[in-house]
Amino acid sequence: MTREPEGTGTQPSTLWGRIACLWAAAFAGLHFYWAVGGDVGLSISAGPPATERPLWFVVAGLWGVGALCLLGALLAWLLARSRLRGVPALLARWLGWGVSALLLARGIGIEVLLTSTTHLDTSVSVGQRAWTLALWNPWFIAGGLAFGLAALRSRRHTDAEPPPTSRS
Repeated sequence: MTREPEGTGTQPSTLWGRIACLWAAAFAGLHFYWAVGGDVGLSISAGPPATERPLWFVVAGLWGVGALCLLGALLAWLLARSRLRGVPALLARWLGWGVSALLLARGIGIEVLLTSTTHLDTSVSVGQRAWTLALWNPWFIAGGLAFGLAALRSRRHTDAEPPPTSRS
């Protein structure tokens, strides 16, 4: 017997995958917005490269990260909806755990660095530090938790379902 969270209409095993998918898609959209010239929030998050916009920054830092986020959304969708079995299911779960670890390490690591008494880089402005601590790091931590829970629930989701039957 599976229980559904009230008001969501979704099984608990797919909920975190959907949240991770939405998280990654939103982050991709934000990077694509910046890549095509949008600037709201960019200078606070990226500092000097955001105002100068060198080619490497636009290609790798904006378009590239946006594309990686779309791949993350696909992975989260697979964790939530897929009926993968065997090696593909194991690979998707491990990738989910890997994405979770990277996002959590980034969010928590930067949080620790920016709140330590000795700052490593004096080029980080007070405004950039404040916005990073208040907005960006919690965003990374939330994404890391969503991917980790999606990977965890994915195992339960695929293990609980009967194997697909072939029709002749």
